[in-house]
Amino acid sequence: MSDAVSSLQLIHARYRAVHERVGYVGRGVAVSALVATAALFLATHYSAPVMLFALLLGMGFGFLRAEPSFEPGISFSTRTILRLGVALLGARLTLSDLGALGIVPLLITVSLVAATLVVGYSIARLFGMRGAFGILSAGSVSICGASAALGIASTLPRDDRLHLDTVIVVVGVSALSTIALVVYPIFAQQLGMSDVQAGVFLGATIHDVAQVVGAGFSVSETSGEIATVIKLLRVAMLLPLVMALAFATRALIKRHFLEGEQGGASPPVPWFLFGFLSLVLLNSLGLIPGSLMGLLASLSTGCLITAVAALGIKSSLGEVLKRGWKPITVIVIQTVFMGAMGAGLVVYLL
Repeated sequence: MSDAVSSLQLIHARYRAVHERVGYVGRGVAVSALVATAALFLATHYSAPVMLFALLLGMGFGFLRAEPSFEPGISFSTRTILRLGVALLGARLTLSDLGALGIVPLLITVSLVAATLVVGYSIARLFGMRGAFGILSAGSVSICGASAALGIASTLPRDDRLHLDTVIVVVGVSALSTIALVVYPIFAQQLGMSDVQAGVFLGATIHDVAQVVGAGFSVSETSGEIATVIKLLRVAMLLPLVMALAFATRALIKRHFLEGEQGGASPPVPWFLFGFLSLVLLNSLGLIPGSLMGLLASLSTGCLITAVAALGIKSSLGEVLKRGWKPITVIVIQTVFMGAMGAGLVVYLL
């Protein structure tokens, strides 16, 4: 009898924990979903980009990001719901779609990453920034924004300034990615890029996944799918790049850091990338029924719109400006360099 009571108490405790967790994130997710629904309604009735509406409407609810009861759910939307949406995009693609991109987009992406790393680090040093900031900012801009910054920071020797450098880079690339979400699609259209060119350009030059998805699908569905694939190629480069940096720049790091404990944590592995690739493989083998494929596509779109709405709620240029002009100027120049080089390569090679 006592064992049965103990089991019931354990089940009740787990139920309460799950219920509290759902309530903890529920408000923020609900308001993000509400903004996404409004954006979808407006976009449908006014034939305008839904991602842009979601971003702008989200910014109108920016006051909620400081509310403790909303912040967890908003952050959950920009991380977990976004990654779920990206993973589900794999149900739209097949290996033949990936092969159709050809070798040129891959070469463009690799070239952009390598050039931005080298030039970006040099720019940071030219402005008098220390080596840590140069590595963090150049890696974040070239690979995948905030995720790359956190991954790279985990491999660097820790001191009192590393945390602040990481915060500045994360805030900086997030703000610039939000600006790029609006500006880059317009820039691509002004240059007369095709949907394929625009997708490669946006996927290869915008920092964070959410903004890449939003910018790509604001141009067209084809651009959105290509941009997502190109961006996922960059995300996939995070782990080998960080490992290579840990070996290749060891001597350089020691010259620019105080002696301290070596951070040995491995960079985070993007699980949503494996989910995306798994769905691509299943779809390529014809294992996803047509009806389920449509459901997954709709669910993916809903998740992505919700994530972009939450991103708008979280965006704040004021936080970036408080950090001073030098680090922000460095990140802006790195971003402009990557965007200009990416546009040039796309226009002349594709």
